[in-house]
Amino acid sequence: MKSINDIDCEHKKVLIRVDFNVPIGEDGKVTDTTRIEAAKPTIIKALEDGGSVILMTHLGRPKGMDLDLSLQKIVPAVSEVLGVEVKFVADTIGEQAQEAAANLQNGEILLLENLRFHAEETAGDEEFAQQLAKLAPVYVNDAFGTAHRAHASTAIIAKFAQQSVAGLLLESEVKMINKVLQDADKPITAIIGGAKVSSKISVIENLLSTVDHLIIGGGMAFTFIKARGGEIGSSLVEEDKLELARKVEEKAKQHGVHLHLPTDSVTADSFSEHAATSSELIDQIPAGWMGLDIGAHSIEKFSNVIQESKTILWNGPMGVFEMEPFAAGTKAIADAVVTATQNGAFSLVGGGDSVAAVNQMGVQDQVSYVSTGGGAMLEMLEGKQLPGVVALE
Repeated sequence: MKSINDIDCEHKKVLIRVDFNVPIGEDGKVTDTTRIEAAKPTIIKALEDGGSVILMTHLGRPKGMDLDLSLQKIVPAVSEVLGVEVKFVADTIGEQAQEAAANLQNGEILLLENLRFHAEETAGDEEFAQQLAKLAPVYVNDAFGTAHRAHASTAIIAKFAQQSVAGLLLESEVKMINKVLQDADKPITAIIGGAKVSSKISVIENLLSTVDHLIIGGGMAFTFIKARGGEIGSSLVEEDKLELARKVEEKAKQHGVHLHLPTDSVTADSFSEHAATSSELIDQIPAGWMGLDIGAHSIEKFSNVIQESKTILWNGPMGVFEMEPFAAGTKAIADAVVTATQNGAFSLVGGGDSVAAVNQMGVQDQVSYVSTGGGAMLEMLEGKQLPGVVALE
């Protein structure tokens, strides 16, 4: 897969698919510019070569034209992050967009209107992709967060572009995830958290042939504990996944993977920041009480495993870290990952909640890599090929 570093963009128009699906506050302003900053190196590379850039992205899930989701709102934030005044055209394809693209001078940036104002985008429509490709001779996909979708702007357009390459962010994401899956130093530890086993089961099953240690925390741990016959009170559980949890344990044994479940839990009498709390053995939680974080013994046990690891993948929090009384477990795991990284381990953190946790705790710069693509990362970890990546190969 070629990247933008392999080509010269001098005097060329470069059409870049970015993921600027950013949060917007009630005042209409962007509240978090992380995704814009992540795409900046690719955009600046094209400009520094002496080219011009046409940006395309989606925002939200509009059904047709929806001015509340117009990309005009994000122009000030994009201009500020990139340090270049960004032009905007209120169309994605058609005469207006073609004219704006044709008039673009070297060093200038144009942002097209929301791709998803056109149903053809998510349908992977070839004619729509062809219209987009006409805007520039060079197509760059730097939207790793949408690379698992076979949309017109992420997978189909490469058929029609004169030249198709990966952006620096997409290239980096693929390289880092493949490092964990194919080229990792042992021992390898995967830390999988979050609410439900069902949403991560394919990832867990695929990782069993790679990792040495599998740590399971968060709400999904209770399905495993109940499958073992434990009493979990009114903790979150997927009753229809108990047999699946038993099978995962059996497969882990077959692969020689050490499966680590919490042994104790911080419990509460209601799902509230102001609930009464207690510390209980995880398989002896009283009726009416629910586990909302891992306990002190589990923290110590998990931290020891992490600190002896050479490669660490972390996807999903250990508890309801958004509430202060139940944040200690996730914070302790973040600290353990940071310490292991400082001692030479490679650490990859990904998935919306894990990324939010490391950002909240201010340690995002102290791990090896933070992935920007939740769904795309999970699909790669499941062993699936991403349409947006395959299209560039």
